[in-house]
Amino acid sequence: MRLIVIALLSSGLLLTGCSMPKISLPRVQKLTVQQGNVITLAMIDQLKPGMTRSQVTYIMGQPVFRNAFNNKRWDYIYTIEVPDFTESTIHVALYFENDVLAYFTGDLAPTAALEAATKEDESPTPEAEPES
Repeated sequence: MRLIVIALLSSGLLLTGCSMPKISLPRVQKLTVQQGNVITLAMIDQLKPGMTRSQVTYIMGQPVFRNAFNNKRWDYIYTIEVPDFTESTIHVALYFENDVLAYFTGDLAPTAALEAATKEDESPTPEAEPES
């Protein structure tokens, strides 16, 4: 008799457990991860050929990567990862000659260069004149 009562109670609990609202556990907090030097367009606009290494360091900070075999190149890398949303990487390489900035390449260009490129794209193309 006792076993029948225990069996009925446990089956009743199991059946009511299926109809209960779902209990969710707290989710794991995912953090935004930033690595490297923050690189902004304002910083790139301040870079000019002929600047000394100390002037470049004042604007950009210490480079993330310095090649031990080639001291003429400094690399700045910035990555940001927002979980479940986006991940982006910006890379800029600065090249020095005689301890002054010669040129730089990378994912960002100075605003003046961008404006010049958009003006070239917007300039009207001369139309061919019909021959008589």
